[in-house]
Amino acid sequence: MNRLYHYPLSPYSRKVRLALAEKRIEVELVEERYWEQDLDFLRRNPAGQVPVLRLNGKTLADSQAICEYLEETVPAPPLFPRDPDGRYEVRRLCAWFDGKFHAEVTKRLMGERVFKKLRGGGVPDSQAVKAGARDIKYHLGYMTHLLETRRWLGGNDMTLADFAAAAQLSCLDYVSDVPWDKYESVKDWYAKIKSRPAFRSLLADQVPGFRPAAHYADLDF
Repeated sequence: MNRLYHYPLSPYSRKVRLALAEKRIEVELVEERYWEQDLDFLRRNPAGQVPVLRLNGKTLADSQAICEYLEETVPAPPLFPRDPDGRYEVRRLCAWFDGKFHAEVTKRLMGERVFKKLRGGGVPDSQAVKAGARDIKYHLGYMTHLLETRRWLGGNDMTLADFAAAAQLSCLDYVSDVPWDKYESVKDWYAKIKSRPAFRSLLADQVPGFRPAAHYADLDF
């Protein structure tokens, strides 16, 4: 059985889950509290991070590396454009959301409000939360700019860039940290991607101690 070691509110795990579901690759989901640094898990990935995918006897780590491996081994349906310029743009945007967005927004909001409690790390840092709430507006504005001339973030077709962005935003939406009403084009984009069959398992996620926002699983939010 193929297995994905993941955590439900890990955006990197969600990115891989979306890619797997879109390509119709069945896996068993194994929840991993990766911050506890379990020795068996560290043997699978010495970096101590999720996701880790066990696929056809191979152990794969790092969300971007996993997704590109899936693209090369299971090319349909494609999550990258065929032309080099288009593939570059998708990789650039994946790096933006995996790196810059996560560091400036997800890590500050989810890290302080959710993961600090899960790890027993004390009360949230209010300055970090304020910074995350401020910076998400910049990122949503950038997404609005992209969507002014494109149907999807990376171009006119849905790509891994959309999954990278949706993975981050879906975690924040779980705890109602996205000001959707002020960014209608981003909200419309998210509604499209949220309605895809690949998204269903994410909308069913439940994390003990943290109830999802009332609109979280609503396709007409």
